Amino acid sequence: MAPVTSPIAPRIAGCTAFRLRKLTRRLTQHYDACLAPAGLRVTQYSLLSMLAHNPPLAMAELAQRMEMDRTTLTRNLQPLAAAGFVEAMVGADARTRLVTATGAGRDAWGEARPLWRRAQNEVNAALGMEGVQDLHALLDVSLEKFAAATPNAKR
Repeated sequence: MAPVTSPIAPRIAGCTAFRLRKLTRRLTQHYDACLAPAGLRVTQYSLLSMLAHNPPLAMAELAQRMEMDRTTLTRNLQPLAAAGFVEAMVGADARTRLVTATGAGRDAWGEARPLWRRAQNEVNAALGMEGVQDLHALLDVSLEKFAAATPNAKR
């Protein structure tokens, strides 16, 4: 009688976080270089975009939508506030802080938009449209799965 063997699960080599951070760093460098003439970094552009297209958001809600912890969010909002692009105000109760884009912030976002579009078009060309669509789909599904698997993770 032949010995019973159990199938061996495939081993994944390497660190997923390291690989994703390498790609993120490279993409961030690309977007930052393209957005430099507008005086914005891609993180700032993303925050301005979120705030320009929404009513004032509570810090906790903004942090959740951006998948950032509040400390990182605060640190990223500081240069935007110093430039007059965002402002914080007291919400319905004194404990809630709402953040909104100012008129100058909406203008800055609008001026930076063509630069961001150029950066995105270059990414699309480098990866191919199908590659970008596949990457977006994989990232969206991965975010959903990871959030479901780690419901108590600090955000």
